[in-house]
Amino acid sequence: MGTADNTMGGSYGAREFGPSEWAGARWRRGSRWSAFEIIAMILGFVVFWPIGLAILGYKFWQSRYGGPDLQTLATNKWQDARTMMSSNSSWACGGAARRASRFYAAPTGNAAFDDWRTAELARLDEERRKLDEAQREFAEYVDAIRRAKDREEFERFMAERRARPAGGDGRPA
Repeated sequence: MGTADNTMGGSYGAREFGPSEWAGARWRRGSRWSAFEIIAMILGFVVFWPIGLAILGYKFWQSRYGGPDLQTLATNKWQDARTMMSSNSSWACGGAARRASRFYAAPTGNAAFDDWRTAELARLDEERRKLDEAQREFAEYVDAIRRAKDREEFERFMAERRARPAGGDGRPA
């Protein structure tokens, strides 16, 4: 080692880390990247760059504030979503359950109001059934008119075809 090496602490001032010092370095506070996280980030950048950027940001956030790794987070969110979908929640059943939950709420404690609400809901259900029936009947009516019109056009075509002279060029005489 030369004089510059001795003065600067060897290797031009660079500090040499041993295996135990490297693992506990202050700049390396966060957890290591798993293969899942690396693949997810690369695929995220390939598919749609903001996804890869979000994964990269999450890893930096995790290294600073802690938290689960990306695979654990994704697994937990997936399980939460499955639980929500399998439960009897209004989100899982779609719009019908949300509308029903608005109308078929728990009793209020006031018997008169609850009776009135039940009667009104029954009346509205009956009106809905009547509207659905009328819509079905109208669709059948329109279908019957279409069929009659198609039949009439077809019969007119056949009559014109029969009236054509047998000889020829396909045009009426």
